[in-house]
Amino acid sequence: MALPKQTEWKTLVKKFRALGWTGPIYGTKHPFMLKGKRKQRIPNPHDKQIGTQLMREILRQADISETEWTSAPE
Repeated sequence: MALPKQTEWKTLVKKFRALGWTGPIYGTKHPFMLKGKRKQRIPNPHDKQIGTQLMREILRQADISETEWTSAPE
């Protein structure tokens, strides 16, 4: 299943949490999510919509497949 053209910031956070990540944690230029020792920066919440290319890059950095992402509950 392909990624949608736009993903809402709230959906991004909910799906990361469903996949075992905690956060978002603030205190730097960008918030980030944590899973064990892994740290993944995410866009600031004022960017309400996240485009497909940026989502692919975030998922690549977090080592999450598109299939795993699309099957995660919101």
